[in-house]
Amino acid sequence: MASRTRRRLRTLLAVSTAAIAVAATAVFTMDANAAVPSAPAGMTTVFSDDFTGAAGTGLNRGNWLYDIGHGYAGGASNWGTGEIEYMTDSTSNVYQDGNGNLVIKPIRDGAGNWTSGRVETQRTDFAAPAGGKVRIEARLQQPNVSGAAAAGYWPAFWALGAAARPVGATNWPSIGEWDIMEDINGRSSVFAALHCGSNPGGPCNETTGLGSGERACSGCQTGFHTYAIEYDRSTSPEQLRWYLDGNNYFTLTSNVVDATTWNNATHHGMFVILNVAIGGGFPAAFGGGPTSATQSGVPMLVDYVAVYQSSGGGTTTPPTTSPTTSPTTPPTGGTRDAYSRIEAESANAQSGTQTETCSEGGQDVGWIANGDWLQFNNVNFGSGGVRDFVARVASGAGGGVSGLVQVRIDSRNNAPIGSFALANTGGWQNWTSIPGNVSNVSGTHTVYLTFSSGQPADFVNVNWIQFRR
Repeated sequence: MASRTRRRLRTLLAVSTAAIAVAATAVFTMDANAAVPSAPAGMTTVFSDDFTGAAGTGLNRGNWLYDIGHGYAGGASNWGTGEIEYMTDSTSNVYQDGNGNLVIKPIRDGAGNWTSGRVETQRTDFAAPAGGKVRIEARLQQPNVSGAAAAGYWPAFWALGAAARPVGATNWPSIGEWDIMEDINGRSSVFAALHCGSNPGGPCNETTGLGSGERACSGCQTGFHTYAIEYDRSTSPEQLRWYLDGNNYFTLTSNVVDATTWNNATHHGMFVILNVAIGGGFPAAFGGGPTSATQSGVPMLVDYVAVYQSSGGGTTTPPTTSPTTSPTTPPTGGTRDAYSRIEAESANAQSGTQTETCSEGGQDVGWIANGDWLQFNNVNFGSGGVRDFVARVASGAGGGVSGLVQVRIDSRNNAPIGSFALANTGGWQNWTSIPGNVSNVSGTHTVYLTFSSGQPADFVNVNWIQFRR
């Protein structure tokens, strides 16, 4: 096998993941500087920032990265929305106020040019485990401006799928966008939405997305309110729920779209974004802006951001077929049983991968990156009835690195019949079983596992796969 230029440091040390749970409601106050709510009994906070830095200081760059310019490198111009501001890391636009708040302030200069701020969590692994939940929450005050002076203002608190970061969000909207709070043109309202599928149109009605419509938000510009989204995988069907001051005002269930679209938008890590845009398609739909009357320098204030997770109820449901194991060497004749475990190292052909000793015994296939593939010949699905597939995977990928594991049949160029996304699992030998829905298949086929991430770094190891009825 040709030598590979990409290599990584390995560890067999397992990283334990704290189990956490999420409160559906909390006690809210109107204080300008409320503490981050502590997790209820049996729950754990996995991320929080209370913005307690000195007045005029920037953010903790260990927690946050600043977006700079008019778009991601390699991504769409004007952040793909038509907004006109230039995002900076200047403390004129983004700073802590000394009273426990983050300030994001859009400013117009004498020539009419706008600058503002957009910050993202460094972490991209905020995810709901199978059978569990994740809750992303912030307490903030929308820019206190209205009428003609507010034309073009677009504050937002939202999250993007982890796979957006390495490729400049060119894989939007399939990787998922969860809009937790948006308001435009100082309307004292809130909009919530899920973006997913393909653009334009598609199963998620892009570029509009699947949204709540405009909801009144009395006092949201003059005081602090708490906005949250909760992704619940402990229910069937799964749910995304949006909250304003602890009240659930909008819910989407997983059966609103096909399973692959839903899973690609939810079954992976997310990162959190806070920003104030100026102009763009959304404000344009409600009167436009900015204009000469738009007021410069009205900030969004953020008291805290917190992420909570609950432990799952198991990573997969038991297969109804026998969990027997296929040989670790490729069969020279006959067929493979689709409903028995197919060891990754038993592939009949591969591109770009290597085998290594597995901490769970035997071998796994690693050094997997964008464009790599594994081929399994003569996989027999019988008369059909396939429900899903499950893969035993691990990842020690760096921050912002993630990708898709896809199943294709008969040709690597055929469309995937199923897939799931993942990011760092805690280490290259920290194994987890992730299910992905697949289209029904009958008969005997060549099965390909293909790997897509839009960037060159390794992002996954595979131990085995198995289809289930």
